[in-house]
Amino acid sequence: MDIQHNTTPETGHHHHEKPKRDMSHIPGWGADLEHKNRPAYPMERTPPRLDNVHWDVPEQQPVNVKVFHSTERPTITPIFGTSVPPTGLSGKIRDFAFTLSENDIRHWLLLLFADRVNMVEGLADDLKSGHIPNILGEMGIMAEVKHNPIGLAGKALAIGGAIGLIYSLRQRRKLRPWR
Repeated sequence: MDIQHNTTPETGHHHHEKPKRDMSHIPGWGADLEHKNRPAYPMERTPPRLDNVHWDVPEQQPVNVKVFHSTERPTITPIFGTSVPPTGLSGKIRDFAFTLSENDIRHWLLLLFADRVNMVEGLADDLKSGHIPNILGEMGIMAEVKHNPIGLAGKALAIGGAIGLIYSLRQRRKLRPWR
Protein backbone atom coordinates (compact mmCIF):
# COMPACT_ATOMS: atom_id res chain seq x y z
CA MET A 1 0.00 0.00 0.00
CA ASP A 2 1.54 3.29 -1.07
CA ILE A 3 1.28 6.34 1.12
CA GLN A 4 0.43 9.54 -0.69
CA HIS A 5 2.03 12.80 0.40
CA ASN A 6 -0.19 15.84 0.16
CA THR A 7 0.36 19.44 1.10
CA THR A 8 -2.52 21.35 2.65
CA PRO A 9 -2.92 24.84 1.16
CA GLU A 10 -3.85 26.39 4.53
CA THR A 11 -0.74 25.35 6.45
CA GLY A 12 1.70 24.19 3.80
CA HIS A 13 2.35 21.10 5.94
CA HIS A 14 2.62 17.64 4.50
CA HIS A 15 0.28 14.96 5.76
CA HIS A 16 0.08 11.30 4.91
CA GLU A 17 -3.09 9.74 3.55
CA LYS A 18 -3.68 6.08 3.06
CA PRO A 19 -5.59 5.31 -0.10
CA LYS A 20 -9.11 4.08 0.56
CA ARG A 21 -9.57 0.35 0.22
CA ASP A 22 -12.73 -1.23 -1.12
CA MET A 23 -14.55 -2.85 1.80
CA SER A 24 -17.85 -3.48 -0.01
CA HIS A 25 -17.33 -7.25 0.26
CA ILE A 26 -17.94 -6.99 4.05
CA PRO A 27 -21.69 -7.28 4.78
CA GLY A 28 -22.97 -4.05 6.32
CA TRP A 29 -19.73 -2.12 5.75
CA GLY A 30 -20.38 1.58 5.44
CA ALA A 31 -24.08 1.25 6.25
CA ASP A 32 -23.84 4.46 8.22
CA LEU A 33 -22.36 6.40 5.33
CA GLU A 34 -25.42 6.67 3.13
CA HIS A 35 -28.73 7.69 4.63
CA LYS A 36 -30.66 5.29 2.40
CA ASN A 37 -28.90 2.42 4.22
CA ARG A 38 -29.94 3.63 7.65
CA PRO A 39 -33.40 2.29 8.54
CA ALA A 40 -34.03 4.94 11.19
CA TYR A 41 -32.76 7.90 9.17
CA PRO A 42 -36.08 9.25 7.88
CA MET A 43 -37.42 9.23 11.46
CA GLU A 44 -34.42 10.97 12.99
CA ARG A 45 -34.99 14.65 13.68
CA THR A 46 -33.20 17.22 15.80
CA PRO A 47 -35.13 18.35 17.70
CA PRO A 48 -37.39 15.30 17.53
CA ARG A 49 -40.87 15.70 16.12
CA LEU A 50 -43.71 15.43 18.61
CA ASP A 51 -46.72 15.70 16.31
CA ASN A 52 -50.18 15.14 17.79
CA VAL A 53 -48.95 15.01 21.37
CA HIS A 54 -51.51 16.29 23.86
CA TRP A 55 -48.95 17.32 26.51
CA ASP A 56 -45.89 19.50 26.89
CA VAL A 57 -44.57 17.44 29.80
CA PRO A 58 -45.80 13.86 30.39
CA GLU A 59 -48.22 13.43 33.28
CA GLN A 60 -46.51 12.39 36.50
CA GLN A 61 -46.80 8.67 37.19
CA PRO A 62 -48.33 8.03 40.63
CA VAL A 63 -45.71 7.32 43.28
CA ASN A 64 -46.76 4.37 45.43
CA VAL A 65 -43.28 2.94 46.20
CA LYS A 66 -39.95 4.46 47.16
CA VAL A 67 -38.39 5.96 44.01
CA PHE A 68 -34.75 6.98 44.08
CA HIS A 69 -33.53 9.95 42.10
CA SER A 70 -30.26 11.77 41.74
CA THR A 71 -29.39 14.64 44.06
CA GLU A 72 -28.68 16.59 40.87
CA ARG A 73 -32.34 16.29 39.85
CA PRO A 74 -34.85 18.29 41.91
CA THR A 75 -37.77 15.91 41.30
CA ILE A 76 -38.33 12.40 40.03
CA THR A 77 -38.84 11.81 36.34
CA PRO A 78 -42.45 11.70 35.10
CA ILE A 79 -42.14 7.99 34.25
CA PHE A 80 -40.09 5.46 36.23
CA GLY A 81 -39.84 1.73 36.89
CA THR A 82 -41.43 0.12 39.94
CA SER A 83 -40.85 -3.58 39.27
CA VAL A 84 -38.35 -3.99 42.11
CA PRO A 85 -38.90 -1.47 44.88
CA PRO A 86 -36.11 -1.26 47.46
CA THR A 87 -36.46 -3.50 50.51
CA GLY A 88 -34.32 -4.84 53.32
CA LEU A 89 -30.69 -4.01 53.94
CA SER A 90 -30.01 -3.51 50.22
CA GLY A 91 -32.78 -0.89 50.12
CA LYS A 92 -31.23 0.95 53.05
CA ILE A 93 -27.83 0.90 51.32
CA ARG A 94 -29.41 2.28 48.13
CA ASP A 95 -31.21 4.92 50.19
CA PHE A 96 -27.88 6.10 51.60
CA ALA A 97 -26.20 5.92 48.16
CA PHE A 98 -28.79 8.29 46.72
CA THR A 99 -27.98 10.91 49.36
CA LEU A 100 -24.60 11.23 47.60
CA SER A 101 -23.95 12.97 44.31
CA GLU A 102 -23.59 10.89 41.16
CA ASN A 103 -20.07 12.24 40.70
CA ASP A 104 -19.05 10.72 44.04
CA ILE A 105 -17.48 7.27 43.62
CA ARG A 106 -19.09 6.16 46.89
CA HIS A 107 -22.53 6.53 45.25
CA TRP A 108 -21.68 3.94 42.60
CA LEU A 109 -19.74 1.61 44.90
CA LEU A 110 -22.63 1.56 47.35
CA LEU A 111 -25.06 0.74 44.54
CA LEU A 112 -22.83 -2.14 43.41
CA PHE A 113 -22.60 -3.36 47.00
CA ALA A 114 -26.39 -3.09 47.36
CA ASP A 115 -26.79 -5.32 44.30
CA ARG A 116 -24.63 -7.98 45.93
CA VAL A 117 -26.52 -7.70 49.22
CA ASN A 118 -29.78 -7.96 47.28
CA MET A 119 -28.53 -11.18 45.69
CA VAL A 120 -27.86 -12.69 49.14
CA GLU A 121 -31.29 -11.49 50.33
CA GLY A 122 -32.82 -13.23 47.31
CA LEU A 123 -31.06 -16.47 48.20
CA ALA A 124 -32.33 -16.19 51.78
CA ASP A 125 -35.88 -15.59 50.49
CA ASP A 126 -35.59 -18.65 48.25
CA LEU A 127 -34.49 -20.80 51.19
CA LYS A 128 -37.28 -19.42 53.40
CA SER A 129 -39.86 -20.34 50.78
CA GLY A 130 -38.44 -23.88 50.49
CA HIS A 131 -36.75 -23.42 47.11
CA ILE A 132 -33.13 -24.57 47.01
CA PRO A 133 -31.35 -22.51 44.37
CA ASN A 134 -28.90 -24.08 41.93
CA ILE A 135 -26.06 -21.74 42.91
CA LEU A 136 -23.37 -23.47 40.84
CA GLY A 137 -25.57 -23.45 37.75
CA GLU A 138 -26.69 -19.86 38.23
CA MET A 139 -23.10 -18.68 38.71
CA GLY A 140 -22.00 -20.51 35.56
CA ILE A 141 -19.56 -22.82 37.35
CA MET A 142 -20.42 -25.80 35.16
CA ALA A 143 -19.84 -23.74 32.01
CA GLU A 144 -16.49 -22.61 33.47
CA VAL A 145 -15.54 -26.26 34.11
CA LYS A 146 -16.34 -27.10 30.50
CA HIS A 147 -15.04 -24.00 28.67
CA ASN A 148 -12.47 -22.34 30.98
CA PRO A 149 -11.06 -24.87 33.47
CA ILE A 150 -7.73 -23.05 33.84
CA GLY A 151 -9.45 -19.75 34.62
CA LEU A 152 -11.71 -21.51 37.14
CA ALA A 153 -8.69 -23.10 38.81
CA GLY A 154 -7.06 -19.66 39.07
CA LYS A 155 -10.18 -18.20 40.65
CA ALA A 156 -10.43 -21.12 43.08
CA LEU A 157 -6.76 -20.68 44.08
CA ALA A 158 -7.24 -16.94 44.60
CA ILE A 159 -10.34 -17.46 46.74
CA GLY A 160 -8.67 -20.29 48.67
CA GLY A 161 -5.62 -18.11 49.27
CA ALA A 162 -7.75 -15.23 50.51
CA ILE A 163 -9.69 -17.52 52.87
CA GLY A 164 -6.41 -19.05 54.12
CA LEU A 165 -4.92 -15.60 54.73
CA ILE A 166 -7.99 -14.45 56.67
CA TYR A 167 -7.99 -17.67 58.70
CA SER A 168 -4.30 -17.36 59.56
CA LEU A 169 -4.70 -13.70 60.58
CA ARG A 170 -7.60 -14.62 62.84
CA GLN A 171 -5.61 -17.46 64.42
CA ARG A 172 -2.66 -15.12 65.03
CA ARG A 173 -4.99 -12.63 66.71
CA LYS A 174 -6.36 -15.38 69.00
CA LEU A 175 -2.83 -16.31 70.06
CA ARG A 176 -1.74 -12.68 70.67
CA PRO A 177 -4.71 -10.64 71.88
CA TRP A 178 -4.36 -6.88 71.62
CA ARG A 179 -3.61 -5.14 74.92
